[in-house]
Amino acid sequence: MRGVHWLALFALILAAWGALYAMALPEELRAAQRIYGAEFWKSLCTVTPDAAGFARVVLMWVLMSAAMMAPTALPAFATYDDLSKQAPDARFPRLVGGYLVVWLGFSLVAAGLQMVLFQAGMLSPIGDSLSPILSAGLLLGAGLYQFSPLKEACLSKCRMPLTFFMQHWDEGPFRNGLRLGAVCLGCCWALMLLAFVGGVMNIAFMGLATLLMALEKLPDIGRWLTKPLGAALIGTGLWLALGVI
Repeated sequence: MRGVHWLALFALILAAWGALYAMALPEELRAAQRIYGAEFWKSLCTVTPDAAGFARVVLMWVLMSAAMMAPTALPAFATYDDLSKQAPDARFPRLVGGYLVVWLGFSLVAAGLQMVLFQAGMLSPIGDSLSPILSAGLLLGAGLYQFSPLKEACLSKCRMPLTFFMQHWDEGPFRNGLRLGAVCLGCCWALMLLAFVGGVMNIAFMGLATLLMALEKLPDIGRWLTKPLGAALIGTGLWLALGVI
């Protein structure tokens, strides 16, 4: 029953998206927050990040990471699954587990950053940027990173999963999962942090970001997408920055 692990993986992805959808705020409430400010949420007894506690904010980022990043790694997972048919000890769940451990680490850092930025008054209680400078900085940083050698190196590994796994096959599934998670993190961390600009728990942003990150990892499409996307992010960041000056 080799297909069971795929059913479990897709169930995990669907469950994460379902939880995010249930937790997401309607656009009309986001618009009200922009009009009435933080007091609007206090009047509705909304739990702010400091009141919710670090663990709950981490859980939110874990759900986001699972929902958004697992789909982008499906080609790599499929490649490993094909290779593992000739190696009974190549446990698919261990690979996925190692991959998710890396994104758990990212979730801890992102949650900590959200708490710090909220305390500094740069994020709203729902995690959206209140600072044009913060938004411009995140957009410029993500745009410039699209042109970096590190981004290109990580993308090259994600786009050639067969070569990647053959190079490190002897390390076992869990360590291969850690390696895959690390290069995936190298590809996507800056785009994931744009959640503070597009809206933490904003389903529309998360869907668009997931699509872009998945397309970036496809060899025939990604090479035409990475740098134009970077230019668009830089242009938007400069537009915001010039509006502040």
